Amino acid sequence: MTGAGRALVAGVDSSTQSCKVVLRDAVTGELVRSGRAAHPDGTEVDPAAWMTALTAAIADAGGLDGVAALSVGAQQHGMVCLDSDAKVVRPALLWNDTRSAGAAADLVAERGAAEWVRATGSVPVASFTVTKLRWLAEHEPASAARTAAVALPHDWLTWRLGGSGDLAALTTDRSDASGTGYWSPADNAYRTDLLEAAFGRSPALPAVLGPRASAGTIPGGIALGPGAGDNAAAALGLGAVEGDVIVSIGTSGTVFGVSPTPAADETGAVAGFADATGIFLPLVCTLNAARVLDAAARLLGVDLARLDELALQAPPGADGLVLVPYLEGERTPNRPHATGAVHGLRLATSTPAHLARAAVEGMLCALADGLDAVLAQGMRAERVILIGGGARSAAVQAIAPAIFGVPVVVAPPGEYVADGAARQAAWLLSGEPEPPQWIIAGSRTVEADPTPAVRDAYAQARELVRDMPA
Repeated sequence: MTGAGRALVAGVDSSTQSCKVVLRDAVTGELVRSGRAAHPDGTEVDPAAWMTALTAAIADAGGLDGVAALSVGAQQHGMVCLDSDAKVVRPALLWNDTRSAGAAADLVAERGAAEWVRATGSVPVASFTVTKLRWLAEHEPASAARTAAVALPHDWLTWRLGGSGDLAALTTDRSDASGTGYWSPADNAYRTDLLEAAFGRSPALPAVLGPRASAGTIPGGIALGPGAGDNAAAALGLGAVEGDVIVSIGTSGTVFGVSPTPAADETGAVAGFADATGIFLPLVCTLNAARVLDAAARLLGVDLARLDELALQAPPGADGLVLVPYLEGERTPNRPHATGAVHGLRLATSTPAHLARAAVEGMLCALADGLDAVLAQGMRAERVILIGGGARSAAVQAIAPAIFGVPVVVAPPGEYVADGAARQAAWLLSGEPEPPQWIIAGSRTVEADPTPAVRDAYAQARELVRDMPA
């Protein structure tokens, strides 16, 4: 208890760039204090750096005094290999390490996309743990031979917090397990046959806990929740329910939401993940999101606030000017070597306002393609919840409901992954069948008439863009 007699819960977001910790009231969700610390750069890292950052972030938050339960949300996928003495074999490969892209292609070729989807709900890509294990077996056989157990980032942190040091004490949750490539969300079970085919054998794997299960305690008595992958934790932090689709506009873009049925998209556009409440989290990822706005602002020599002003001066559809925003290639659709393109450039559309509008609409139309993909998997979209750095754009907020065709809720800036982990910890503490209902203050809803002509023009321009040779 705190001095005011309140039980607190702590939520952790161990992301690629940093570690954030929030302490919230277990009943109301009121933010009491928070802290953060940086992670090292790179696509591989010694997991000890995560624990160092977590310790520093907890200290920055004023410690864990009064905390009754804690859960860890973290970057998905990745690969933490442990030997028989529970020591880290090599630096962890992160989700954004692409050296396993060839391994991913090989695994898909060996079984076919349809078989992978039937088995795990997703087609493997370079971020998935199974592809990194194939890469390890082929390129670092000595490290592969030492590997006695494989964990994910949040598994390792939860295990270290528990202090046991026993490989048998490793745990994970459904949401993170669903991004490995060797666990089935539909069957709620590991597919060790896939792991053996990829790695040559099946090392020990963490026990997969349910959403309200205990992962043990931190020495001193703080209860540990099962944790979650970052997207599932964000959905829980936002209180997303069926009918909500979350669109996150960061460096990359994600489109996801909770669903009572598992996804099975043989095109690979939709990843069939699990969520943090016991059901499912179909998800689409695009490579180009907020950086499209940054690039347009650079081209025009303005800041982002001025870009917003310019975009809102041009009419919907920018008088036929269309920007296809594949500036870094694209993942959805799968055109990794494509480039961006501008169509409909005429004297009348050669203005800063038209280009600004086309950039915002192009980015949103690409995300709307992701929305179409998850809807094709049976999800409902009664509203879109907009989060991420790009969601702060006034032009994005104004234009998004017209592009998505549904009301858009603009969530206030927040640490939703850490908040979701804290809400999970409060759920564990309460023992109730449903998570606590925390109110997110400061959200607002924006509505606009749909503009299907903008989507149609974008679709026509998009089909003129082709993947280029590597």
